[in-house]
Amino acid sequence: MKTMKRIIFMTLTVLLFVSCSSDDDNQPEYIPAAFEKGILITNEGPFNNGSGNITYISEDYSTVVQNIFKNVNGSNLGNIVQSMGFQDNIAYIVVSNSQKIEIANRYTFQRIDSVTTGLVNPRYFVSVGGNKGYVSNWGDPNDNTDDYLAVLDLRTNTVSATIPVAFGPERMVVANNKIYVAHQGAYGQNNLISVISGTTVESTIPVGDVPNSMVVSGNTLYVLCGGNPSYTGSETAGSLVKIDLATGQVSQTFSFGTTQHPTSLTMDGAKLFYNLDGKVYKVDTASISLPGADIINGNFYTLQAKDGKLYAADAKDYASRGSLIIYDLSTNQQIQEFETGIVPGGIYFNE
Repeated sequence: MKTMKRIIFMTLTVLLFVSCSSDDDNQPEYIPAAFEKGILITNEGPFNNGSGNITYISEDYSTVVQNIFKNVNGSNLGNIVQSMGFQDNIAYIVVSNSQKIEIANRYTFQRIDSVTTGLVNPRYFVSVGGNKGYVSNWGDPNDNTDDYLAVLDLRTNTVSATIPVAFGPERMVVANNKIYVAHQGAYGQNNLISVISGTTVESTIPVGDVPNSMVVSGNTLYVLCGGNPSYTGSETAGSLVKIDLATGQVSQTFSFGTTQHPTSLTMDGAKLFYNLDGKVYKVDTASISLPGADIINGNFYTLQAKDGKLYAADAKDYASRGSLIIYDLSTNQQIQEFETGIVPGGIYFNE
């Protein structure tokens, strides 16, 4: 089967390929038979108008295709493509300013359905398996009292319930069948992790100011907190917080300097990676000492580490095409760079 797919893939490439380096997203481009075994980049797109899109890079780096959702379906995703989550072979693409989720097959990107009601400034999607998904929603970003998680019935692709939560829910991770929600604070700042079980807020865990990213390792949740920025008039230090998932309590907090505001926590093996002041830092979880070792220069929009490589999205000027840069973590040297859409904000692996 894999051999046949490869033959079809190469045949279609010869017949249908049009360079993916064109600056015009309306140009016809090669559409693979399947977008499996590769990297998917969600591109937010222009902030005030226009549409975000998704870039595909094949596992062997030989093929790059821009705007795959439109290529397959003939329609734009909308504005802004905030994030994407998966459940089995289905992709849930969160389009925040358009107040919707587009649902597609994650390997062909053929559109299946959409969720267009019950969402108000949606941010991220996760699933605990089965027929239930969760979407973080800001509500009105200027109102700190109307934030919630929408519970999706994945059989009908409708919002079946809502869970009121503290303001500014953003990224979520799943551990032990519970949802851990980082409350970054929407247009303001917050300092909480909510723990969701079913449709109930089981507890809230105070952490550092502005928790922006999280990773789970074993029975530990690592939370990277950016700290309050200077423009708030009450600047606070960033921090790295360890939460014991067995007790639901903070076990350790490590602080940065007051003017240091780290972002984009990711993990590979026992090593943590994050971005700070134009550099990527590495921290060994066996002996945490901040800021750690600076290994790569670059002020990246988001990071993902996987299998000895670091994938770094560069949004450049936030108005023209960005890029995905891949580094070998054994040498900290760049090994690949690919053009993406405008404001590449999410890096995902289609396996």
